[in-house]
This record gives sequence, C-alpha cells and structure tokens, in this order.
Amino acid sequence: MSQRIYLSSPHLGTLERGYVDEAFASNWIAPLGPHVEAFQAEFARCVGAPHALALSSGTAALHLALQLVGVGPGDEVLVSTLTFSATVNPIRYLGASPVFIDSERTSWNMDPVLLCEELEARARSGRLPRAVVVVHLYGQSADLDPILATCERHGVPVVEDAAEALGSSYKGRVPGTLGRVGIYSFNGNKIITTSGGGMLVSSDEALVRHALKLATQARDPAPHYQHSEIGYNYRLSNVLAAIGRGQLRVLEDRVAARRRNYEFYVRALAGVPGITFMPEAPWGRHTRWLTTLTIDPAHFGADREAVRLALEREDIEARPVWKPMHLQPVFAAFERRGGHVAEELFQNGLCLPSGSNLTPDELARVVEVVRAVPASRCRGT
Repeated sequence: MSQRIYLSSPHLGTLERGYVDEAFASNWIAPLGPHVEAFQAEFARCVGAPHALALSSGTAALHLALQLVGVGPGDEVLVSTLTFSATVNPIRYLGASPVFIDSERTSWNMDPVLLCEELEARARSGRLPRAVVVVHLYGQSADLDPILATCERHGVPVVEDAAEALGSSYKGRVPGTLGRVGIYSFNGNKIITTSGGGMLVSSDEALVRHALKLATQARDPAPHYQHSEIGYNYRLSNVLAAIGRGQLRVLEDRVAARRRNYEFYVRALAGVPGITFMPEAPWGRHTRWLTTLTIDPAHFGADREAVRLALEREDIEARPVWKPMHLQPVFAAFERRGGHVAEELFQNGLCLPSGSNLTPDELARVVEVVRAVPASRCRGT
C-alpha cells in the first residue's frame, strides 16, 4: 500500500533537533528564553524588518496588529475576500466589521482598482475604514505599490497578512514588511513551521513594544502583578522557537523545492486541456507554497471536485481554493465590492500536494490520477 500523500506536510531536519536539544539541556522549556530572542532577531534580518515579535500563532499576530492600529468596536476593515477565515476572525474579535474586496486575476490577490474605488466612495461619504488587511495568497505577493499608495492617500493603515508568503518577493522587497504591520505563520503546513507559531513585524518600535506587553498578559512594570489593560497569553515558547531557528536556515531550500514541484506539475500536465496554473505575477517571486490550478470542466472533461475526489480515492490530499469569505455563512451579512473573480477561482480552483519533502514518485502519482480523470468519467468509473 502506498503511503498517503499530504497537501503540505512538515519538513524537519537535523538542525531543528540540535536547537531543541539545546533548549532541553538548558532547561529553557517554559515560554520565553534565549531561542525566542534569537529567532526574533534572525527572522527580522531574514525579511529586512527592523523589529519582530514571536507569537503563538499567525492569528494571534494579526489580532494584535489590528488592535494596535486602532481597530475596535464599530469600526470597519477592508479585507481580501479570497483567504482563510483566520484573516477575518480577528476583525470580529475586536468588534469590527469586515468589508470584502475581490481578487484580480494576475496574482489572485486583492484588486487594487476595486480597493481604490471602495476607499474613494467611503471618503466621499465620510466612512473611511479603520484599516485595510491585504493577504498574500498561496505564496505570492499582492500588487502592493498601488494598494499602499491608495491607503496612504486616505490615511488608512495597511496590515499585511503574509502567513502564506514567507520567502516571496515584491519588486525586490519582502511582502509583510511594507505596510504598518505584517504577520507571518509557522503553522504545521506552512513553508517553514514551528508546529504552531507566528511572527509580527513592523518598523514602528513603539507598536512592537506594546504588542510584546499585550502578548504577555499586559503586565505593567512592577515587582508585583499589576495590569492597566487587557492582555493575552500569546508568546511563542522557547522550544518552538528553537525549531523555528533551524527551519529558518533552510528557508531558501524549501522555496526551491516547492518551486520544483510546481515545475514538475507544469511539465507533466502540459497539453492537458482545461488546466491553467495560478500565474506568477511579474512583480516578484512566487514561492509556490501551494501549487494551485484551475480546471475548466468544459475542456478538461470533469470539474474540480471530480479531480479532488479521484485523488482522495488514491489516498492523495488535495483541497479546493479558499472559499471566499463573502460566501461563508458567518460573514454573509457583511458588505463587499466585487466577488465574481474570487467565486470563479473557488468554483474551479484546486490545490495539489506541494510539500517540500515530496518525492518524484509521489508527484508522478498525483499527475497520473489527474490525467486519468476525464477517461474514467467517460467509462463511468
């Protein structure tokens, strides 16, 4: 029996074990410790951010980021609709309302034209949002220059959700470091992982210091436990930071492996009608965290769901492209601008196994199943 092929499984090596053994030997097992400080400094150098704060998850980082740019009850936040719910949930944690912005087709990320239209309309009516959250999807940067210019013109801070995009680039710069605050995720399926964890980065030192305070239960400087604001238990542990230090050292190797996966799929599926891969936008490097494609059923002979189910029958994990947030029952009542591009991508989009530890034989298994789907449909199997 062949082993199950996962969408994006963790890929650990010997470097991580060495750092973790060091944490155990020093008895720095509780939260905080020297590996946390080192991981923050090394990550900041890696992405070119002046300040970085290691946290328990990307969601925790986004929650703090939104709070620290002033989002609160009754506010509105413009946000990409084609994303995972973890991008939007923190907006609701803070009592604010999301307003969803559709994607453009070049990168599948937030459409700068629609964002501009929405901000101009809101400026005329005196309803500017408190913030804009732009997502860098599946390992590719959004078109940041027009987004940042529009938001600066209206005085609206930009929070970058780069949870999926560590290792990508935008015109020689690093997505996640260009807005007021950026966040990254080290969840188990990400391009590098700490099992669970995240990072908040910013050039605003005071903001990061405040985030640190809030993340450690908002304890005031005093010999006793004193609190003048509500805080959270959001710090990353020393053991998980140790894993992160080892993972960060092989980031470029992991990006290269995932891009090779994509290139394998492109070559192996070349000429198959109806299959189109997620484009690589001209403004930067796509890490291909996930290799993602769309399937036109009229030309391919089967729809996205038929392909996903065929893969599942062969013990291969694949997933649809994110269901747009404006179609989610929990967010259906909120405003949006556009939506048909994201809806089409969801309807036809599929994410193929993309882990950096996939073997050529495993990639070939995936391709074999995908190519066989139209014929099996004709046979009724």
